[in-house]
Amino acid sequence: MVVEPRVKDFICTTAHPVGCAQNVKNQIEYVKSKGAVKSDNAPKKVLVIGASTGYGLASRIAVAFGYGADTLGVMFEKESNGRRTATAGFYNNRAFEEEAHKAGLYAKSINGDAFSVEIKEQVIETIKADMGKIDMIVYSLAAPRRTTPDGTKYTSVLKTVGEEYTNKTLVLKDNTITDAHITAANDDEINATIKVMGGEDWIDWMQALSDAGVLADNVITVAYSYIGPKITFPIYAEGSIGQAKKDLYKSADIINEKFPNIKAKIAINKALVTQSSAAIPIVPLYITLLYKVMKEKGLHEGCIEQMQRLFMDKILDDTQVDDNGFIRMDDWEMRDDVQEVVAEHWDTVNNDNVKDIADIDGYWEDFYNMFGFKIDGVDYSADVDIM
Repeated sequence: MVVEPRVKDFICTTAHPVGCAQNVKNQIEYVKSKGAVKSDNAPKKVLVIGASTGYGLASRIAVAFGYGADTLGVMFEKESNGRRTATAGFYNNRAFEEEAHKAGLYAKSINGDAFSVEIKEQVIETIKADMGKIDMIVYSLAAPRRTTPDGTKYTSVLKTVGEEYTNKTLVLKDNTITDAHITAANDDEINATIKVMGGEDWIDWMQALSDAGVLADNVITVAYSYIGPKITFPIYAEGSIGQAKKDLYKSADIINEKFPNIKAKIAINKALVTQSSAAIPIVPLYITLLYKVMKEKGLHEGCIEQMQRLFMDKILDDTQVDDNGFIRMDDWEMRDDVQEVVAEHWDTVNNDNVKDIADIDGYWEDFYNMFGFKIDGVDYSADVDIM
């Protein structure tokens, strides 16, 4: 089958198996080109929860090929049914495992709902059978819904808190500028978003792993967040998703207090094109403006560059934190000289100049790359086995 991209709103409904594999290989080569971490304390047995796309996939690649770590990944992806392609995450994960095995590394994945008790139990049994004990857990879940162990279902929302909000946004289907009007979440919606995207499940994972006796004496766990500039505060840092992230921060404190052998950390990452960020109103326009400025200044990083820098340079050094104890991977994004230009462009961007002051091509390149398309060296006219 010749596989072509089919884009609907902020998602691509097809994925290219060869392109996804090449994308993974490119990320691996980047990490290898930077060399292994120079630390005797580098983790060697790593669990990545949410391992198949974006920051989770990049984390797994960084620890495997930067630390030489054995990795167990948890994902929730669909296989091909013979008529439709598998999801990009499925192809990514398969390609990663193949490359890890070639390098002599243990790599296994469990496909299922990471929120569920059943998957936690399956992970624990796999660790006991194959890895003994683990010394790092990356928590990188980004899901729209969650079913808690008692069977209650929650759905997150991307809304403001308190007041409605209107600001510019980029219409992805035609690259035009328009106003996005975002309604305020009610209390039930805020609570549901916290249930899905907050830290309760992160704590549940630490409790389950600790109770099962599969944690090493000194364990690092890290979860990811984003803060961003004031432009995006109403929809992100101060919106419904921001309330969930505040819960995530509190959960790190709870983990540190409850489990003496676990050191929980929060990494504040850079704004990037991911399947999650593409769905958030206003944010895609900000990203295109940011990309333009950061590329011009030689500061731009993608997921793999961010995660390579996090795991090689920062996460093992407890001094590399801000006043809140956060690891600031957005340090280059939030530089004054970057944000001043982005703010100026935000005020002036319109349909006449958007292609000049915003990196729309770069946004779409990253978007298609997520699904295995527009990767250099891949023949997209060739038949591929989507199974």
